[in-house]
Amino acid sequence: MRRFFKATGSVLLASMVIIGCQSNNNKNNANNQGENKKTTQNQANQAKETGFPNWGYDLQHTRHVPYKEITKDNVKKMGIVWQQDILDWNKDVPNLQEDFPVVHDGVMYVTSAKNHVFAIDAASGKKIWAWTPPKNVMDHINSLPWQSNVASRGVAVANGNVYVLMIDNRLAKLDAKNGKLLKMVNFWDHEPSIKLENRYYESSAPMYYDGNIYVGSSGGDNGTRGFVWAFKADTLEPLWKEPFWTVPERGKGWAKGKYTGGGSVWTPMSFDPDTDMMYFAVGNPAPDFYDADRKGKNPYTDSIVALDSKTGKFKWASSQVDHDVWDYDAAATPMILNAKVGGKKQKVVVEGGKNGKWYAWDAKTGKTIYDGVPFVKIQHSSVPSDESKVKLQWPGTPGGESYAPQTYDPDTNYVLIPGINSPNLMVAAKDAKEIAKDNNTFPGTKILPLPKDVDVSGTITAIDMNTGKKVYQRKTDDPMYGGFTSTATGLAFYGELGGKVNALDIKNNKVLWSMDSGGKQIKMAPSVYTVDGKEYVAVITGGTKVVVYGLGGKLKPGAVNKNAKLQGQADVVKVDPMAVYKRSCVSCHGDNLQGATAPNLQHIGKTMSKQDILNQILNGGDRMPAGLAKGKEAEALADWLSKKK
Repeated sequence: MRRFFKATGSVLLASMVIIGCQSNNNKNNANNQGENKKTTQNQANQAKETGFPNWGYDLQHTRHVPYKEITKDNVKKMGIVWQQDILDWNKDVPNLQEDFPVVHDGVMYVTSAKNHVFAIDAASGKKIWAWTPPKNVMDHINSLPWQSNVASRGVAVANGNVYVLMIDNRLAKLDAKNGKLLKMVNFWDHEPSIKLENRYYESSAPMYYDGNIYVGSSGGDNGTRGFVWAFKADTLEPLWKEPFWTVPERGKGWAKGKYTGGGSVWTPMSFDPDTDMMYFAVGNPAPDFYDADRKGKNPYTDSIVALDSKTGKFKWASSQVDHDVWDYDAAATPMILNAKVGGKKQKVVVEGGKNGKWYAWDAKTGKTIYDGVPFVKIQHSSVPSDESKVKLQWPGTPGGESYAPQTYDPDTNYVLIPGINSPNLMVAAKDAKEIAKDNNTFPGTKILPLPKDVDVSGTITAIDMNTGKKVYQRKTDDPMYGGFTSTATGLAFYGELGGKVNALDIKNNKVLWSMDSGGKQIKMAPSVYTVDGKEYVAVITGGTKVVVYGLGGKLKPGAVNKNAKLQGQADVVKVDPMAVYKRSCVSCHGDNLQGATAPNLQHIGKTMSKQDILNQILNGGDRMPAGLAKGKEAEALADWLSKKK
């Protein structure tokens, strides 16, 4: 399961067949009286489309757009067309760095942590409207501050409405024209257990398909019970009588312990309009490294699952890790492809796991076609409870492939996989008593800082769908947290943690264009769209800035937002670094800096300078969001931590 503000590795503040549980899903009410207009978009077959209508462009999430204005010959003429720091509009926005913008009818929609939504003119960057959740929702979110930096990864837009998931387990429906709230539903009104107080939260973009909205769950690392659920788009009433639960109810089946659960579905689902089947990735079991209370296989964790989207009826599942003690979710959204496989066209589902292996299945039956093609270093063993016996576990908790999406290029028949080549030093809980520590957040999980000499990098791997073999692999300086979007001219656009945006020649494995974004920590895949025939490439950088490129763009990368140092009026008050730490860091690093779900910081000053620590706090790193503290608060916190030797 994705930790919302953990980091891993050498960076500071680093991370980190059930029958009974499914039996009721066959009784779900599939009667949909709502919006029934069938959506038939398919990969690279959308000549009339001009925007970026879904989280992954099409319903199959291939992230392959049919636009042709930007080519291999003219891509070097690209530059910044417009850029906008969202902090200029709302200084209280935490960050947007994992948002995947959706573009409809010339309007770009972005969302931030704490679920602010912005509608922007996609050609000019001018604000059309902004929406802030109601006070009662914000008060509820802020009542549990450990959730305050949960990512919001996007919205769904359909039939003049914008749908967004609230951190605290609600689904909101906005008017796309003016941002007015039309309706909001609380999940706990239909299923009492799904609430923030029980450690559930929401971080994914919802998905619209054929008159319905589909949602997943976050919080599996906390021991919550993972699910997917469908709601009617017009009324927001449940389409299915109950959620499809991915793991048994606690105390039943394999889920024996007090904090046992997991199986979150924290990235969007894919849909096949030909069959109405839906496919999704399921996260790890909990507790994470401690497995005494969940022996044996732990279905459907670390799996790809297929359902009938209308009824919630189970179709098939395929496990990537039967018994996971390394946090090896199936995290990335699956792609549905009509690809050439073994010399013949076949409809397949593909996905790369955090375990560092890539898979392909027959979309109808779930039969495995390509079984675990490795794309990063893999070298792991059982996780000890004794810190003196830890070993590097490859890959670490980020993967492999995390939530960053792949793309498919039909011309070459290649799939591009974004890889994270980074290990962890993992420590399991000693016993059940230790599980209850750290306020029950991420029980059983502890990660130590990496040695300085560990080579942390990323990979771009091209797989030939015809053979399932690697065509090429290129190393990147930073782990690949963002993912790809490809175009009909054979280009794949992607961003990097260092702040560059690149265009890769998919066939020839050559970077043809690269440009700074003016920020760092690009942790999303570009949205590529057109307005009045002009093609644009959009990224989010520096946590809060939207930067849009196009042919002939003349702007230079903008400076850091001037309001960043004024957050909380830190410049005019005396800062208590311990108070800042307790507010922003304690949930992951522990009350005494001893480490919990992120590394021990008690001696961090031995390995990192004050400036290194400050850079980490301001810019984020690995899985840690940028800007957990800013201005004088960040400086005071860095100074305080640098003295911990």
